[in-house]
Amino acid sequence: MRLLRSTDLALRVLMRLATVAEDATPTTREVAEAVAVPYTHTTKVVAELQRRGLVDARRGRGGGLSLTAAGRSASVGAVVRAFEGEGEVVDCEGGATPCPVLPACRLRGALRQAQEAFYASLDPLTVSDMVTAPSGPLLLTLGPPPPGP
Repeated sequence: MRLLRSTDLALRVLMRLATVAEDATPTTREVAEAVAVPYTHTTKVVAELQRRGLVDARRGRGGGLSLTAAGRSASVGAVVRAFEGEGEVVDCEGGATPCPVLPACRLRGALRQAQEAFYASLDPLTVSDMVTAPSGPLLLTLGPPPPGP
């Protein structure tokens, strides 16, 4: 299974914000540079994270991004599900011609079980868990330093 780029980016943004000081509020551009992704993609992901209550984004002078309490304790599995959507691993019914094996296929169910096992393995992990050593200290060295107090 391969994650969508937006899912990967959402996890990177959350992890980066989880490593900055509580009173620091890096801009979206600073976070994008730190996690090495285009600013335009980051803005879209940040908007979705804000809509879900995981990130607080303030505009203007003194503005920036901060992780909410919900973002800090968010399940990685829940974040991945939210960005990946409820779709199946394969599109058996899509396209002009559905798969001819569909009525008797056992693979579709097995793939659905594997997908749920993947999410279930991520459910107990929180964003905070993802930034314990060695990840957190490394994240702080990426890109420009976060703005300080």
